[in-house]
Amino acid sequence: MRDRRKPTVLVLASTYPRWENDVEPGFVHQLNKRLAERFNVIALVPHAAGAASGEVDDVEVIRYRYAPAALETLVYGGGIAANLRRSKWKYLLLPTFVGMQWLAVKRLLQTRSIDAIHAHWLIPQGVVARSVSSSVPYLVTSHGGDLFGLRGKLLERVKRWVARGSTAMTVVSSAMATEARRIGCEPPRLDILPMGVDLRERFVPDPSIAREQDVLLAVGRLVPKKGFNFLIDALPAIARARPDVRLDIAGFGPEEDALRAQAERLGVAQHVRFLGAMPQDKLPALYRTASMLVAPFVRDDAGDQEGLPVVLMEAIGCGCPVVVGDVAGVDDLLGE
Repeated sequence: MRDRRKPTVLVLASTYPRWENDVEPGFVHQLNKRLAERFNVIALVPHAAGAASGEVDDVEVIRYRYAPAALETLVYGGGIAANLRRSKWKYLLLPTFVGMQWLAVKRLLQTRSIDAIHAHWLIPQGVVARSVSSSVPYLVTSHGGDLFGLRGKLLERVKRWVARGSTAMTVVSSAMATEARRIGCEPPRLDILPMGVDLRERFVPDPSIAREQDVLLAVGRLVPKKGFNFLIDALPAIARARPDVRLDIAGFGPEEDALRAQAERLGVAQHVRFLGAMPQDKLPALYRTASMLVAPFVRDDAGDQEGLPVVLMEAIGCGCPVVVGDVAGVDDLLGE
């Protein structure tokens, strides 16, 4: 229910939970829930079959169509970048994805009293916000892949254009602030504001639960920047030293078949369990029982790397020891 005493924020995002305990990342919705305490929040996000819309946790969720239902496959199931790498034909969906989002924003600006826009990711949501910025001010937040990845002079020029037109830009780590300045992003204001996790109720230790021995846990999308292939590379040596070791991989993505084949080729398939996509409410139990979380982050061939890994905050909140790859995005959490 709209509260006329509160200002209204229109949030643009390409990744958003489709239903309760969805396996898709929920950090934008979690932020929206907190914002809804002080603002009327409208979340404009891509349509998906069966996805919830209307009032969700005091957030008005509006889903826009960008293709016939059978072809709306650009966003979910690994993210835009991963889906484009997996299926080149999906590049054909980009014009309608951006165009229909732009039309939906214009329609909302004409029919609702919108005070500000919060665009998650410089590209494409930031581009849409910039194109309507004469009507309403916007804040743009970069989460990592849009800043570290999407290389090239043209794309970096677009990022600078989006940043320059904003009222402010936020990034989730100091490494990202450094990268933004390196490529010439000059917003009026640049702040480091990490995405939060629930460390009060959900991701908390449970002393009554004993940790298992020799259980390594890896959590995240099965994409190159997570570095899971390097973890499987190391598993034969680990298994020789610890014959009972087990690696649990919780996540989904385009690299799953390659990772399974790698485990078979190296003779360690019996030590690896692919748990698939895990709902958010199932993750704390994994963190509380694993011997440690292993997150071998790398910078992938496209330059993409972690901004500030939410998985580390979740694991640490549950008291799980962590071993991480040396990428700049983790320094804010663990130090250099």
